[in-house]
Amino acid sequence: MSARILAVDTATEACSVALSNGDTVNALFEICPREHTQRILPMVQSVLQQQQATLHTLDALAYGRGPGSFTGVRIGIGIAQGLALGADLPMIGVSTLATMAQGAWRLAGATRVLAAIDARMGEVYWAEYQRDEQGNWLGEASEAVLTPAAAQQRMAALSGEWSTVGTGWQAYPELATGHALQLRSAGVELPAAEDMLPLAQAALQANQTVAVEQAEPTYLRNTVAWKKLPGRE
Repeated sequence: MSARILAVDTATEACSVALSNGDTVNALFEICPREHTQRILPMVQSVLQQQQATLHTLDALAYGRGPGSFTGVRIGIGIAQGLALGADLPMIGVSTLATMAQGAWRLAGATRVLAAIDARMGEVYWAEYQRDEQGNWLGEASEAVLTPAAAQQRMAALSGEWSTVGTGWQAYPELATGHALQLRSAGVELPAAEDMLPLAQAALQANQTVAVEQAEPTYLRNTVAWKKLPGRE
């Protein structure tokens, strides 16, 4: 029986939560820029009530570790840490790029996914993910912050059909040119907590959890670059 996991993500314009219990999944997803702090806890309470669960009945808490908005990632991790601390839950950080790849599998059966989130400043958060026969996504090492030109160079080394996810493709249409790949949109623009759950389940089974105080974000940008973003202390 799969574990009971609560997933929380505020790394992008979207705010989402999901709760798994066996084959039952309850999920909420809203696009609410700058309202994450007001929306996330009521959404958590709602999915818990739908399953008549409490934080103390959970096995783990998954959080979106980025990449994404600096402020959004920090809000999500802070809230997740508060929830996990009170219930003494292990935490699981899940990549927003891998989450969108999982969404492409759920919605379109995609097994090869190019993820690009608009990172502003003329760049994208980028990754190339491939799903193996065991259902694992391989590609975390490919995660990077790239200019569209650098992403095009990455794609020039690939071949065949790939599904695309993320806001980067709309923000930088030139990503779809300059290579011979066959691209198709999987219909996933932003990460959803529902798609974090299978990744978190796999991580929990592999004992890839962290204590509350060790929960950390993934920014990809170097310190000099993200220091310029609003919300930096």
